[in-house]
Amino acid sequence: MSRPHLSAAPGALAKHAQRFQELKRGLDQLEYFCKGTVLKRMTKCGKAYCACRSHPNKRHGPYFELTYKIEGKTVNVRLSPEAAPLYRAASAQFRKLKTTIQRLEKISQAVLKLQAEIAQSK
Repeated sequence: MSRPHLSAAPGALAKHAQRFQELKRGLDQLEYFCKGTVLKRMTKCGKAYCACRSHPNKRHGPYFELTYKIEGKTVNVRLSPEAAPLYRAASAQFRKLKTTIQRLEKISQAVLKLQAEIAQSK
């Protein structure tokens, strides 16, 4: 018993396969990556009469930190001003990797569903 929408399945499979290959090629262009976010912090010191206490624009810094989670706990790593842009780019690469993997998974699920329907209709 053939379903009417299965006649379009070979075209859909080819389209999904093409998109899957495009996304896989994009993985080749990834640079070094790390999870987390780079933050720029301006802090107050502990001195009672320091100007940083009363004027937000007189706070100390900027200090850069890489923040990420491991097993539910937040980890903060202090970065030098020179390292901050490197880690910022690496965290952007990690987000790109995650997005690409999510897209690959979505395509894989669609292809597997179509293949299962084709196999079931035989």
